[in-house]
Amino acid sequence: MHRHILAAPQQFLGFNLGGLEYGLDYAAVQELKAYSALERFSSDGEIIGGVALSRGVIMPVVDLRAAFADERGAPRPGLDVIVVRVSAGVVGVVVERVTGVVRLRPEQVLPLPGAGQDADYLIGLGVMQERRMILIDIDRLMSLAPGENARVA
Repeated sequence: MHRHILAAPQQFLGFNLGGLEYGLDYAAVQELKAYSALERFSSDGEIIGGVALSRGVIMPVVDLRAAFADERGAPRPGLDVIVVRVSAGVVGVVVERVTGVVRLRPEQVLPLPGAGQDADYLIGLGVMQERRMILIDIDRLMSLAPGENARVA
């Protein structure tokens, strides 16, 4: 018998990276911003895109495009930033485009094929008719030690 990954229906915020759609727990989302609207203090590094100020809070900015879509370089105008609350504090994550909020029932979330122990930040695959969404645990992903691999095979 198939064990459900989710215990109850849950909302996820969808976003695009490298032609794929991902989702994170909507309860962790503090706000959405256009990348161009962030007041940035520094912007260096490949995945850590520096620090920025949002609503009086200084936060690190993580470019998920570098980790998931293999896209490097300075973020361009038109990108979105999802400001999330994780156990380490508030973090801004740069994505290509936010696609909206979806509600998934436990039977709509399947184990992700090929996801191993080294990718315990991957929750599963959300299936909604013809739409597929890779679900990530943003708190686990943001707690990876520097140098740990955050790539999806």
